[in-house]
Amino acid sequence: MEHNNTISMDALVPPEMATRAEQIGFRKAHMDPISMIVLAIVAGVFISFGAIFATTVTAGASGTIPYGIVRLLSGFVFSLGLILVIVGGAELFTGNNLIVMAWASRKVPTRLLLKNWVIVYLGNFVGAMFTVIAMFFSGQYLFANGAVGVTALATAEAKCALTFTQALVLGTLCNNLVCLAVWLTFSARTTTDRILTIIPPITAFVAAGFEHSIANMYFIPIGMLIKLFAPEAFWTSIGKTAASYPNLTWEHFIFNNLIPVTLGNIIGGSVLVGLVYWFVYRRPIKPSQDDET
Repeated sequence: MEHNNTISMDALVPPEMATRAEQIGFRKAHMDPISMIVLAIVAGVFISFGAIFATTVTAGASGTIPYGIVRLLSGFVFSLGLILVIVGGAELFTGNNLIVMAWASRKVPTRLLLKNWVIVYLGNFVGAMFTVIAMFFSGQYLFANGAVGVTALATAEAKCALTFTQALVLGTLCNNLVCLAVWLTFSARTTTDRILTIIPPITAFVAAGFEHSIANMYFIPIGMLIKLFAPEAFWTSIGKTAASYPNLTWEHFIFNNLIPVTLGNIIGGSVLVGLVYWFVYRRPIKPSQDDET
């Protein structure tokens, strides 16, 4: 008897991707809590690296490069964050919204789904805040005569100025694209495949100005630390004062951004991607009478 040991390098098709998504969701939900929290902290750092990259690349570009091109560059380099998460292996709250596919198939109980989300969300926050503190004390925001700091402040101020409804909708649209990027990686056979499927959706969400809760755990707190603790020489060099950023407060961060963006991320990822693909490819379908005859 001949055995076919050929390994196919063709990308998986959507029904196979849905099966893979369920398997990955099951493993994530049943991961031991210590590993989960460590990998969540790592993911918070990884996403922050993408945010740092985007802030640095676009520093000083406002008014000199067309808006759309600046946003395109920002999104392209920010995709580093999810590439590190997927290829490097880490636990990201927004991507883990796809665990609902395993939950909907009753392979993951509600208790474990929510446990994963809570632990990973908190771990992502710890990782992001660690990076914020490290970056502030590094003084990197002073580079280019304070241009990096100005970009960080402007980004944080704009995010905190959103209304609840704006942040909710922008968060929904964001994680729709993020989870589509993760979904596309389920088709991948190689590292190159994964990277190439991640870049376009992530570039699109950043370019469009959508809101990502974990990224904002870096973007807004770094702006707040600069506002609160930057030396007078920094403000003199940029020709502004802390009062120039009135929306940049903890209250606005939490209630105008983090809460509505998180809720939107859950809707965009869990419902508009996870449950939609589960419904199409994994829901139980009773055979019709025609099939039985």
